[in-house]
Order: sequence, then C-alpha cells, then structure tokens
Amino acid sequence: MKEYIIEIEDISKIYQVGNQEVRALDGVSLVIKRNEYVAIMGPSGSGKSTLMNVLGCLDTPTGGKYILNDTDVSKMEDNALAEVRNKEIGFVFQTFNLLPRYTTLENVCLPLIYAGIQKHERLERGLNALISVDLDNRKDHKPNELSGGQRQRVSIARALVNNPSIILADEPTGNLDSKTSIDIMHLFEAIHSKGNTVIVVTHEEEIAKHARRIIRLRDGKVEKDEINPTPLLAVS
Repeated sequence: MKEYIIEIEDISKIYQVGNQEVRALDGVSLVIKRNEYVAIMGPSGSGKSTLMNVLGCLDTPTGGKYILNDTDVSKMEDNALAEVRNKEIGFVFQTFNLLPRYTTLENVCLPLIYAGIQKHERLERGLNALISVDLDNRKDHKPNELSGGQRQRVSIARALVNNPSIILADEPTGNLDSKTSIDIMHLFEAIHSKGNTVIVVTHEEEIAKHARRIIRLRDGKVEKDEINPTPLLAVS
C-alpha cells in the first residue's frame, strides 16, 4: 500500500466568466498521507472550495494530475467519478444535506443504497455508524426533530457508513455554536485516532488548529504548507 492517499501535481482549474478567464487553482501540487489530519484554509476567493471539489471528485481539474488511492481520477467521466466518490470519500457539509422526509437511519444508509448493498446489511451498518457518533437513540427521528449538533452527527455517520478512505468536511462547524463545535471536533479527533484520513476545509483558525497539518491557499496557489506542532486535542 502506497504511503500517500492523495497526490496532486500542477492542478489548475479555470472558469470562463463572460469574457474573463478566472483561474481558481493555479498549479497546485501537494500530497496527503494515509491517516493524516489536514486543514485547508484561505480567504474567500483563495481556491479552497475549488480544491475541495477537486479532491472530493465533485469536479475535474482543467489541467494537472490527481491520483486518489492509486487511481488517476484527473480525466474520469462523470459516472466513473461518481463511483470513485461514493467508494472512497465520506462528505460532511456545513448545511448537513439531510433529506427532511427520511429518518436519521434512512439518511445514514443513503450511500449504501447507491453502492447496491442489501437492505438488512444497510440497516446494520447504518445503525453501527449511528452508534459510533452516539446517536442510535435518535434513529427514527426526522432531521427537524434534531438539534444542529445532532444533525451534523447524522451527517458524520453518513460519511462513515461506507468505510471510505477519506473524510472530507466542508466548514463542518459553520452553523454550530461554540460548545457544539467543540463536540464535533472531538468526534473528528476520534475518527482520526481510528486510522481515518481527515481533511477539513475551514476559514476558522480555531477549527484548523485541531489538525496536524495546515495548508493555506491564496489566489489559487499554496501559500503555506506546515505541520501544526501543537494541535488542539479535543479528546483527553
């Protein structure tokens, strides 16, 4: 097994806005090891959301190479990319992205439906994922019956249910109060300690400080890439 789970080389992403060419990513190269805990930071317009979309196989780069878990995904068509995405990456979003008419357990099981997993196995794996985020007692509740922190826990359980190679979190505490944010970072710490690769995209310094490595973007380029010598530990 290779040391690196992510290898990107000279990645660019160019958008055409009217007559203007916008270079959202401009020759980004970096590697991420298995079981790293990385924060990606940058001001608005720095390219961090575009980089997250490329890393998460939600978008393809205009140029450059992206190797994800030994597979070159740089030039994949949408269907193939969707398969890789569902198998390799668990997403956690700021807005939770839960289906309002589905129960907690049904929301968690959604990636397993796309993966073609049989119902009895889906329910078992979904319940185990809810147990891992301490929310199995809310398995029959709908999202509107849960607090913001509980909804984010459901989102994290859904991200974990497929045993992905990477957990990719986009501003995971953006809609939460300070205390709940700390609880969620505690959960990411636990996920990382079990061997998962965790990538958090954030503009909040306090959230980034939990990571072991911080990559800072500016104007579509990597401005700084440094090890965090004193990560905030949410787990005692």
